Amino acid sequence: MKKSNKLSTPYYLCDEKLLKNNLEILQHVQNESGAKIILALKGFAMWSTFDLVKKYLKGCTASGLHEALLAREEFAKDDSSLEVHTYSPAFKDEDIDEIAKISDYVVFNSPNQLFKYKDRVKEINPHASLSLRINPEYSASPKEIYNPCGIYSRLGTTLENFNEDVLLHVDGLNFHALCEQDVDALEEVLKAFEEKFSKYFTHLKYINFGGGHHITKKGYDVERLIRIIKEFRAKYGVDVYLEPGEAVGWETGVLVSSVLDIVHNGIDIAILDTSAEAHMPDTLAMPYRAEVRGAGAAGEKKYTYRLAGNTCLAGDIMGDYSFDEPLKIGDKVIFEDQIHYTFVKNTTFNGIKLPSLAILRENKTLDVIKEFGYEDYKNRLS
Repeated sequence: MKKSNKLSTPYYLCDEKLLKNNLEILQHVQNESGAKIILALKGFAMWSTFDLVKKYLKGCTASGLHEALLAREEFAKDDSSLEVHTYSPAFKDEDIDEIAKISDYVVFNSPNQLFKYKDRVKEINPHASLSLRINPEYSASPKEIYNPCGIYSRLGTTLENFNEDVLLHVDGLNFHALCEQDVDALEEVLKAFEEKFSKYFTHLKYINFGGGHHITKKGYDVERLIRIIKEFRAKYGVDVYLEPGEAVGWETGVLVSSVLDIVHNGIDIAILDTSAEAHMPDTLAMPYRAEVRGAGAAGEKKYTYRLAGNTCLAGDIMGDYSFDEPLKIGDKVIFEDQIHYTFVKNTTFNGIKLPSLAILRENKTLDVIKEFGYEDYKNRLS
């Protein structure tokens, strides 16, 4: 591996070969099931990899204007066959014209929003396909913060609030009810969705199964997913979309940090040049314990440390880990699987430097794609 003298920690490192492996699994699902898979930018938006990703996937799904612009400019700019789908819980007047112009599919969250903007979208882009997001009111989401079908959810239209007049204007329906889940969860969601809404499928062109499908995780029953999609398409005569984000970036790279200091307060504490709060936000929001290369649980190996971030937040803690050898100032600490839902959500809290972005190419060369500095912090402020 060629190293750059400029690359210092912290940095996210995406392994191109691992990314390609995930994409090949997704392509297999497409080829065998007939579904179209599009990239959810909310989970993976490393656009420097898009030249590779768009060889496999059919487009992007965006959660608003800025993601849609990124999809159009960096993914679908030179290929009219690549699609841009844009959804928002509520579109704004100041954004909708540009969204209509750059989107092939516009997904509304409620009948109210659809009726408000449908004519405007069609006037600007007659070829745009309109759809409505549905809340099937069933989810097995592991955490309520990530449950789009939970009680009082604002995401999607329930059967009680469904207006049949929307069927005069939409080509499809969307649902999104999964979070890092397998085929069993999808089957249960589909059952609820079909029971409530299948009577409306007759004149539709497509159904979007949303994201949260953990397709590239070891042990996921890919062939069963293919069967479910094929059966659904045959039963209703519609196209099927899947829009994973995490499954694209799953286990494709790491966050590399360095030990800045080691202090003791009842336990040895290693202060790193990264931050759970700023650079690995889902480890606190989910929450979940990030795996550290070469480390075990507290007490499992000879030397135990609490790994902590370099911000003033007391809770900026990655967790307690043990190592075969004592940590030293300057040692590298590598957090596994930190390419999805990390740099799309990270912040400059406390003015902490954002981790650089790098790609390990298939030929083992290391490309430093982006380094961040003071201006990135300053330009977010006023």
